Amino acid sequence: MSKYIIGIDTGGTYTDAVLLDETDKKILATAKVTTNHHRLALSTGKALATLLQKSGIKTSEISRLALSTTLATNAVIEKKGARVAAFIVGYVKHFKLPIIATVFVKGGHKISGEEEEKLDIDNIVDTIHGIQNEVDAYAVCSAMSMTNPSHEMVVEKAISMLDPKPVFCSHKVSQHTGMRERAATAALHAKLMPLMQDFIAGVQAAMLKNDLHCPVVLIAGNGTQVSVQDATEQAGVTVASGPACTAGFGASQDTDFALVVDVGGTTTDIAMIENGEMVLAPDGCQIGEWQTHVEAVDMFTGGVGGDSHIMVDANGGIHLGPTRVIPLSMAEGFPDCKSWLGAELKAKCISLLPDLESSKHDDPVIYTLATNGPSTADAIRKKTGFSGVPLNKRLEQMARSQIILETGFTPTDALHVLGRIDIGDRSKAEAGADVLASLLGMDVTGFCDQVITMTEDRIENLLIDFVIHRYWGKSLTGFITSRKDHPILDVKFSMKIPLIGIGAAAQYFLPRVAERLRTTVEFPEYCEVGNGIGAALLGMNTVTAV
Repeated sequence: MSKYIIGIDTGGTYTDAVLLDETDKKILATAKVTTNHHRLALSTGKALATLLQKSGIKTSEISRLALSTTLATNAVIEKKGARVAAFIVGYVKHFKLPIIATVFVKGGHKISGEEEEKLDIDNIVDTIHGIQNEVDAYAVCSAMSMTNPSHEMVVEKAISMLDPKPVFCSHKVSQHTGMRERAATAALHAKLMPLMQDFIAGVQAAMLKNDLHCPVVLIAGNGTQVSVQDATEQAGVTVASGPACTAGFGASQDTDFALVVDVGGTTTDIAMIENGEMVLAPDGCQIGEWQTHVEAVDMFTGGVGGDSHIMVDANGGIHLGPTRVIPLSMAEGFPDCKSWLGAELKAKCISLLPDLESSKHDDPVIYTLATNGPSTADAIRKKTGFSGVPLNKRLEQMARSQIILETGFTPTDALHVLGRIDIGDRSKAEAGADVLASLLGMDVTGFCDQVITMTEDRIENLLIDFVIHRYWGKSLTGFITSRKDHPILDVKFSMKIPLIGIGAAAQYFLPRVAERLRTTVEFPEYCEVGNGIGAALLGMNTVTAV
């Protein structure tokens, strides 16, 4: 009789997997492998194979596979994912969404369901013709569509007749009245659908290769389960999947109150434990610039992690993230960074994926990379004639489509230089630190110390802002981030509850963060694969999201 469950969390840097005995929740095997973004099946398959080999359990004894991923969260923070255009019908007060286009048109209904104004279909048709080559998906949100969705359905039909791309209508994903939040919810579904399709396809391919045929569920942002068959159409509900499993792991630690902090490669996720349970935000979650109606764990995500890109500018400033790059110490196939690393356009090196390097392509950027090998943005500019916004736009699109790999200096490299970790090639990290430190007139140790301090500062600020927002409903990001530089006011914060650390990078950054906040931090057993454990524990429940 099947009695084992596998939990897998696919993050921006690592894929974590655990195998649990459902009877006593004992962990029988764990695995941590590097996430292969352009071939997710490889990393998932390697994690599964490692679990089965370590445990000796037969695949027929596995009752369920529970999935968690921070890929959706990372895509939002890094402003990646599908290019979305949103049609907003019948709303007078304009607002912006973090998407490629927000189009306001006449139409909409009253709360009674009666038509407020005739739908401006001509404007919609003209707009579709103008933007269809620039977008990958559409979102539609009409005033009071939760009462009468007819205008959304007409717009959806018009789009499908002119451009056969995915369309997400707000009445299908939210029944709340807040127009901006409903529009954001629909846009978020549209933005994440292609990513979720790739993720699920990778998992299914990995299961087939490992002869695993058990049921599969995806953990939603509120800790419930979504079948893989529904996950693509409900992509938005997975946006806080990783943080939900972070909270699930924290809630299993037999503590009444704590902040659970997952420091990953791309982001830092924070969740609250109250009375030993995860706390939900029923009115919706906020991730970066997105405020939605997606029920999720009460959490906060910030764009800082071990692989956050470190840049220096001509004025001697050091900048951290929010984009992720492959750390120099972990990168393979790139030239010596001393030949290319520097400020601004030389801040990172770009390479085509291995299976594209020999292909012929009309795209000048791809052709340049295929012909000349890994290059900086500056070198690509000189070869192609692209510059400024057009080049940045093209490189962002290629990164979003997972056509290129990018490497640069990161906090992970700083940790290597300082001798605190040894998981990559320290000499590559030292070479990068030497270049950047020289640009700033600093010694290498001082430069790396400053990078680590900046990372800790950012995590500390995220924790403070999360608590303030949760209890007072206000975000004081501007004040919190600049409080140490204020000429008159000096403010220090103390945390009255402990921290629980999760993730590969947590142990390197959280101890000093906890010290500054005058609290303690605990790193439970198996915390380095905590989200995988959280996925397995939540996957043992029988509640399924609708």
